[in-house]
Amino acid sequence: DKDYIVRNGEIVIIDEFTGRMMPGRRYSEGQHQALEAKEKVQIQPENQTLSSVTFQNYFRMYSKLAGMTGTASTEAEEFNNIYGLDVVEVPTNLPIQRIDEDDEVYRTGEEKFKAIIEEIRAAHERNQPVLVGTTSIEKSELLATMLRQTGFENFQVLNARYHEQEAYIVSQAGVPGAVTIATNMAGRGTDIQLGGNVDMRLERELEGMEPGPERDAKEQAIREEIKVLKEKALAGGGLYVIATERHESRRIDNQLRGRSGRQGDPGRSKFYLSLQDDLMRIFGSDRMDSMLQKLGLKEGEAIVHPWINKALERAQKKVEARNFETRKNLLKYDDVLNDQRKVIFEQRLELMEADNIGETAADMRNEVIEALVGKHIPENAYAEQWDIEGLKAGVQQSLNLDLPLDDWAKEEGIAEDDILQRIAEAADKVMADKAERFGPEVMTYVERSVILQTIDHLWREHIVNLDHLRSVVGFRGYAQRDPLQEYKAEAFELFQALLANLREAVTAQLMRVELMVDTPAPTELPEMTAHHLDPVTGEDEFAIASAAGADIYVPPEQRNPNDPATWGKVGRNEACPCGSGKKYKHCHGVFEQA
Repeated sequence: DKDYIVRNGEIVIIDEFTGRMMPGRRYSEGQHQALEAKEKVQIQPENQTLSSVTFQNYFRMYSKLAGMTGTASTEAEEFNNIYGLDVVEVPTNLPIQRIDEDDEVYRTGEEKFKAIIEEIRAAHERNQPVLVGTTSIEKSELLATMLRQTGFENFQVLNARYHEQEAYIVSQAGVPGAVTIATNMAGRGTDIQLGGNVDMRLERELEGMEPGPERDAKEQAIREEIKVLKEKALAGGGLYVIATERHESRRIDNQLRGRSGRQGDPGRSKFYLSLQDDLMRIFGSDRMDSMLQKLGLKEGEAIVHPWINKALERAQKKVEARNFETRKNLLKYDDVLNDQRKVIFEQRLELMEADNIGETAADMRNEVIEALVGKHIPENAYAEQWDIEGLKAGVQQSLNLDLPLDDWAKEEGIAEDDILQRIAEAADKVMADKAERFGPEVMTYVERSVILQTIDHLWREHIVNLDHLRSVVGFRGYAQRDPLQEYKAEAFELFQALLANLREAVTAQLMRVELMVDTPAPTELPEMTAHHLDPVTGEDEFAIASAAGADIYVPPEQRNPNDPATWGKVGRNEACPCGSGKKYKHCHGVFEQA
């Protein structure tokens, strides 16, 4: 209930910044499977990364970059370093009347939550709407449970569990006396209006009502009621934002604080902290706890001072700087992959848009042949030093050709260029024959499909290889080597190997591909007819019966002697169904012949 939740038998990750669920996202390296085992839900297979890009390199693809947010100023350095963007602070439309109070620091989490509950009750009694911000689902539900234990039931909980009602809960958080407990309030997209949101209430309460005087009267009543409620909320001091913890990032705290005091409205905000909070541990909270006990800080008492606020802000800056350094380091490594990514995807686009793929396939084939000959017949080597057996095996494997290389090597005065040319001509002839048999359109389709599928398969493997390389390259630092430079060098070698594998795999597949023409299965069975020739007359008994309209065979026991319509198809030499004891041809069959 902090990093993930269990929902419908699945582990769903929660975004630490927005507090929202991220369905479809899975932890890698087997971590997700471990969590599934821990929570006793069905273990699903590992996701395979088909392609990847960091947000930074994704945003850099745009020709223009700009954005608007109320909390960019704390991240100005990162915007400048990564994207070359300046941050400009735009003044608010109306002067801010919100009162931002100093943080209150308690020794234990229990004391902190008791103080928060007292503050919520006091604000509720004076009809002041309260928004309580928590850092996780776990904390929001703990606070809700503690409130219920004190007999306070009049509140709403907004977290990833109840995201379906998110917009309505947020829209009504400004009603006088309303108490809303929410995980990170970033990007909720619905403004908290004092007195409640008119549009949301009209949509919900007038749903299904036909247009007319009754609907208009109800709409007017709702608008009047919200005006009165807004005056009440303003008299109570506007929205009161209570935060239960400082986040690692000042930006998230500012987003929560900024929900109050919108468009010149009055408001208050206060952060409640304890020495047991994650961020406070950076200060060495154990030493601070013992010091505060010596100074005589009693249970339920808090430290409140502007210096505390500044010290906390410095701690947050340290954490932000560390996180930024991590992201910057990650980006340095991703820039290496990004250069390779551009090459691969540009090549894919060219292949998809090209009309004739034959030239690309021929170039790959020629490079494979050159590599094979270069490997087994070293330059300026004597004929005795040639590895003809190895070359023959390589040609068989890569080109699917059985060539008399032994005989060629024995010819007087033959050079490696001659062998290269002969292998290339044999391969070109095979491909030319295929092109003629397949036709130009089919051949182009086959070549494009094979190349694209091979690129995609090898690129997936390459991403996995680079991930593994990046996870271990840090150890090179122990040998006084720069891990980033080592990563660049090895990533380049892996990319060269990828291109060589691509040429070999494409060539091997195209040299082996054959066109199978499937004969379409008949859509329906052909009509079946039966014939029986009389040995004496030579007449077709079944044809006569069929001509009489009796084309269906009926078993003798189902025939009615008195109703010829039930007899069906009767053979001329069969006993007549009428029961006369004569053959059908000498009895009722005589009438059919006539």
